[in-house]
Amino acid sequence: MKNFGFGMMRLPLLDENDFESIDFEEVNKMVDLFMENGYNYFDTAYPYHDGKSEEAVKKCVIERYPRESVIIANKLPIFLITKEEQLEQIFNQQLERCGVEYFDYYLMHNVSGFSEKGFIDVDSFSFAKQKKEEGKIKKLGLSTHANAEYLDNVLSQHPEMEFVQLQINYLDWENEGVESRKCVEIANKYDLPILIMEPLKGGFLVDIPEEAEKIMKDYNPDNSIVSWALRYVASIENVMMVLTGSSTLDQAKQNIEIMNNFQKLNEEEYKIIDQVVDIINSNITVACTKCNYCVSSCPVGINIPKLFTLYNNEKIEDNDQFTAVGNMYVNIAKSDSKIASDCIKCGACIKECPQHIDIPTVMDDVKATFETELYGFPLK
Repeated sequence: MKNFGFGMMRLPLLDENDFESIDFEEVNKMVDLFMENGYNYFDTAYPYHDGKSEEAVKKCVIERYPRESVIIANKLPIFLITKEEQLEQIFNQQLERCGVEYFDYYLMHNVSGFSEKGFIDVDSFSFAKQKKEEGKIKKLGLSTHANAEYLDNVLSQHPEMEFVQLQINYLDWENEGVESRKCVEIANKYDLPILIMEPLKGGFLVDIPEEAEKIMKDYNPDNSIVSWALRYVASIENVMMVLTGSSTLDQAKQNIEIMNNFQKLNEEEYKIIDQVVDIINSNITVACTKCNYCVSSCPVGINIPKLFTLYNNEKIEDNDQFTAVGNMYVNIAKSDSKIASDCIKCGACIKECPQHIDIPTVMDDVKATFETELYGFPLK
């Protein structure tokens, strides 16, 4: 198995306003190109393209190639699970949609505070373990957008996990919201193979600031901006698979060419990436330096710098979709820690802030950004 996987979350569409309108002919071409180059790992999930991604697996992969020639990965949507009977129903639906009798890789999808009801109130892990014993799952693992401590706790309770899928890219490596590096260390602690998702951070690392792009191009004008991101994650030890999605055939061609000619980053290239990260992070929304002076003055006990870090990271991504950073905010709320809506606007923090930030006003922005229906607020 070669270490590059076809992510099927952002497939080409016939109508950009209709997420279900997958262009199956274009996907066929992408799948063919993928297979021709010796790659055969296809990653889907129950909610991708509102269920149509699983159908694309059947139409574009399973019906066109021998089952034993491809590797199909799917995920149990534990964040949608509220009762026991859903487990069998959804799993069977997934088998039918994908046109398979078993999944080569199967994941507990986004194990985190956001999805706890689906694996604590309902014993989803035992269900998946049972399906593995029945031969309907060959390898069982989990994906997560939670922090390292959360991941460590889950893996300690579930030694049956055989691999982990993590959000890793050079911007998130030291990101305090995502904790990519720390999560990799936890995976290594349990000696688990790592599958990487979001190596391009949802496309964010394709279109970086001009100043950052110039540094990369000055070093090597022939290397694409995308190649830096893919080579970065593929250079990490114990990485079994790098997953990336493509919305066009040209994107697929570019990604395949990069992986076909993969070379590990050298020391100078790592230094350049550090510069690029600094440039990207300089485009922040709140100029908080994390001095923590405000924390000691807050009568409510809000960890203001931590919330501002998440807020800045969310604004850097600048989209209206579910993100790992938002997932972290949910984890904070579920841990009974104070969040933006707990701010009483007393203003005591403003007096302590060396940066003269109007903290209560920014807290309103933080609340408006995270405490929405997208992230399950109000939390029950």
